[in-house]
Amino acid sequence: MRVTHVITRLIVGGAQENTLATVLGLQARPEFTVNLVSGPTRGAEGSLEPVAMAAGCLTVVPQLIRAVRPWSDWLAYRQLVRLFRERQPDLVHTHSGKAGILGRRAAQVAGVPRIVHGIHGPSFGAFQGAAANAVFTAAERWAGRCTDHFVVVADAMKRQYLAAGIGQPDDYTRIFSGFDLRPFVEARRDPNLAQRLGIQDDDFVVGKIARLFDLKGHDDLFDAAPELFQRIPNLRLLFVGDGPWRQRLEARARDTGRADRFVFAGLVPPGEVCRYVGLMDALVHLSTREGLPRALPQALANSKPVVAYDCDGAGEVCLDGETGFLIRPGDSSGLVAAVERLALDPELRHRLGECGRAFVSDRFSVERLVNEQAALYLRLLAAPARRSTRTQPRGM
Repeated sequence: MRVTHVITRLIVGGAQENTLATVLGLQARPEFTVNLVSGPTRGAEGSLEPVAMAAGCLTVVPQLIRAVRPWSDWLAYRQLVRLFRERQPDLVHTHSGKAGILGRRAAQVAGVPRIVHGIHGPSFGAFQGAAANAVFTAAERWAGRCTDHFVVVADAMKRQYLAAGIGQPDDYTRIFSGFDLRPFVEARRDPNLAQRLGIQDDDFVVGKIARLFDLKGHDDLFDAAPELFQRIPNLRLLFVGDGPWRQRLEARARDTGRADRFVFAGLVPPGEVCRYVGLMDALVHLSTREGLPRALPQALANSKPVVAYDCDGAGEVCLDGETGFLIRPGDSSGLVAAVERLALDPELRHRLGECGRAFVSDRFSVERLVNEQAALYLRLLAAPARRSTRTQPRGM
């Protein structure tokens, strides 16, 4: 079975790591021939391109960029049609907004038998203005008409897309974003890493793993920081990730007068994230737009309780009172209270963390991810196409 995945860019991020893990896992199976198409990867977020290049599976389409650029978009679309016609995949699986729109239409025009779209996070919603929301919703509805099936990382995505009139309930399958659990399960506090970061033995370390950018909730944590430091004198906040907001956030840390309590680890290769989780006592995730953040199951795999905003799919992993605390977005007092409870109650941290580890171990392995993707592809190829609208392949 020939499968082509298409994604807008290969930055270091959950959607990209999920996609690459699927591609590499399927490559190892003799019944699959798999390749990956991506736009160019630039910026402070880091790149997974070297991993994909080393695996010999990556084709970069230079015109496939995240920003809306009509001429570049047209060229990217034409190139995708050519690639699909040359490679003749049995199934195309697209990811992310731009690649999802252009890739699905290109696959339909090229006559690809099955078209799947992966929803790692919403393309539309209250996080953007009304005009942009209307445009992206309309684009997703249009692309949905040439989609056989949707793979969602959380049921929350399915509910949002169905509410927008995209597809039918049977058109969706939830597959959690799997990863290599072992390094996280086995991670322990690394004294050398702690010393390099300035973390002391008696610090209560609250971590946040996310790009330093909009919608990730960093400002909410900074707003709560003064009260958190007052209630938890040994608190240290550890930020794992980089991005365009770094200088601004470092300035905010200095403005608190407690800059030594903020640790900016910078960009960390995916294989090293577990070492930083090993330093944490708890993790907070305050994103207001993310399908299902991998940082949550990664922390839970290391038996670290989590505090998360009840947004998108976070509540499907952060089970309130079982694996951590789920709070209303923007609830600063709730955030402070949850972190304080964890800081003052080691037995509670242990109970929530152990429950979280058991929950994640049963659901988030990379083997399970690949097995479920493979089974879905084979099932889709064996069944009649389910697109609500099909057009005959035609020339460009």
